[in-house]
Amino acid sequence: MRDDLDVLIVGAGLAGIGAAHQLQSAFPGLDYAILESRDSLGGTWDLFRYPGVRSDSDMFTMAYRFRPWPGAQSFAGGESILDYVRSTATDSGVDRRIRYRHRVVSASWSSDDARWTVLAEHDGEQVRLTAKFLHLCPGYYHYEQPHSPEFEGVERFTGTVVHPQHWPEDLDHAGKRVVVIGSGATAITLVPAMAETAAHVTMLQRSPSYVVATPGQDPLLAGLGGKLGKRATYALVRWKNIVLGSSMYRFSRLFPTWMRNSIRKSTAERLPAGYDVDTHFNPRYDPWDQRMCLAPDGDIFDALSSGKASVVTDHVEEFTETGLRLRSGAQLDADIVITATGLRLHAFGGITFTVDGRDVAPSETTVYKGAMLSGIPNLTFTFGYTNHSWTLKADLVGEFVIRLLRAMRRSCHDLCVPVAAGRGTLPMIENFTSGYVQRGIDAFPRSGSKAPWQVKMAYFHDLLVLRHLPINDHHLRFARAHSQARPSPSLSISDE
Repeated sequence: MRDDLDVLIVGAGLAGIGAAHQLQSAFPGLDYAILESRDSLGGTWDLFRYPGVRSDSDMFTMAYRFRPWPGAQSFAGGESILDYVRSTATDSGVDRRIRYRHRVVSASWSSDDARWTVLAEHDGEQVRLTAKFLHLCPGYYHYEQPHSPEFEGVERFTGTVVHPQHWPEDLDHAGKRVVVIGSGATAITLVPAMAETAAHVTMLQRSPSYVVATPGQDPLLAGLGGKLGKRATYALVRWKNIVLGSSMYRFSRLFPTWMRNSIRKSTAERLPAGYDVDTHFNPRYDPWDQRMCLAPDGDIFDALSSGKASVVTDHVEEFTETGLRLRSGAQLDADIVITATGLRLHAFGGITFTVDGRDVAPSETTVYKGAMLSGIPNLTFTFGYTNHSWTLKADLVGEFVIRLLRAMRRSCHDLCVPVAAGRGTLPMIENFTSGYVQRGIDAFPRSGSKAPWQVKMAYFHDLLVLRHLPINDHHLRFARAHSQARPSPSLSISDE
C-alpha cells in the first residue's frame, strides 16, 4: 500500500464502502485507500449489538443503488445489514484497500503541492499519508462516547446499567425486569425485542415520540412476486419508497395537524381500548420535527397489547437500590436499566483541518451543494438525510465526487474550492428538534439561505444538483497547484 494517494476515504461504514465501490468502478486505475478507526468495517452496523437492532429506514432505499438488497423484508436486522456491507466490500475488492485502526487526527492542505497531508494514529504510533483528494465518511456521532446523562444515585443501584452503544455480549435479560429509558428509535426497537423473553419491559420516557406501524414486507414487492426480475423489481420498489417517503414528509410539513391526527388514530387502533394514547404517544412537537420511529408490523404495539411491555411517561428523580424513583413519586423496580438516551454528535470524526497554514474549524465554513465546505479545497463529505435513508444521499455524493474528479482531469486542474460570499446563517440541520442534534449542531458547518449553499433534506433537489446540474458554476473555483508552471493532469484517472 502506498502512502501518496489519489483519493483518501475516511470511514469504512455504509457510506465509505459505497463511495469506494463507486470510485473504483468509475476509475479502475485510481490509487485510493480507506482509513477506518476501528478494527472492522461496517460502521454503525458493526458497532451496535443490542437485541433487535435493525434499520430505521426501508432497505430498498437504505441499500446501495448499484447493489440491490437481497432480502424480502423491508426492515432488516443489524447482522443482515452488516453482512450486506461486508459482501459489497469483499466482492469488489474494496476490503483490500482498508487500513484498520487508523484514526485520523488532522488533515492539512497545501496549495503549493495540491496535496492533503493526513496524520492518523495507528496502534499508538503516528502515520502520515498524502492525497490529492479527501472524501470524508466518518458518520456523524461519537463511537466511543454516547450521550449519557448523569442520574442521581446510580451508584446505589444493585442491578445492571447499560447503554445500547456499549452492549455487553454476556448480558442475559431472560426472566428479568427491564426498564428502557428513552423514546427514540433505539428504545422502540429494544422494547419488543426484549419483551419476548424478559419478565417485563417498561419504556420510561420523559415525553412521547411519533411511532408509526409499517408493513414488515413491502406490499408492492409481494405483489410483483418476482415477475419483473430482481433488478427491475428492486428499482421499482426503491423509487416507489422514495416518492412515497418524500410525499409524506412534504405533506407532514404542510399539514401537520392532519398528519398528527392521522398518526394518533392509527396508534389508537393498534392499542387496547381505553389506552391513554395522548399521554404516551401524542408528542408535543409536529410530525417530522424529529425523526419518525417506525415499528415493523406494529411490533411495539403488539408487545404493549400483550402486557409483556408497558410505557411510563415521567421523569427520573433518582436511582434506588432496586430500581428508579420517578418525579411523580412512583417506583419502578428493575434488574436491568438501559439508558437509550441518545447519541453524541461528532463533526467529521473530530479531525482538525488546516488550509495553507491556517486552522479552519468546520463550524466556520458553509456547506456547498450538501457535499463540500467553503474555503477547503479538494474535500467532499457525506452527511445523509434526517427524513430519508442515509444511503440515498451517500449514493448521490459518490456520483458527484466522480463527476468532480472527471471535470478536474479534463481541465487539467489540480484543485477546486467552493468560495462563499460569507458564512452561512442557518444550522446545517434546520427545523429539527431532536435533543442529540440541538446538543451538538454548533460544531458542524453552516447552511446558507440560498442555493447552492442551502442544505436541504430533499432527495429530488439533491438528485438534480448532484447528478444533473453542471459541475462548473461561479461558486466553485478551479486552479493548478502553485508550484506547477504549466497545466499538468494530477489525478491518475481516465476521462471515460
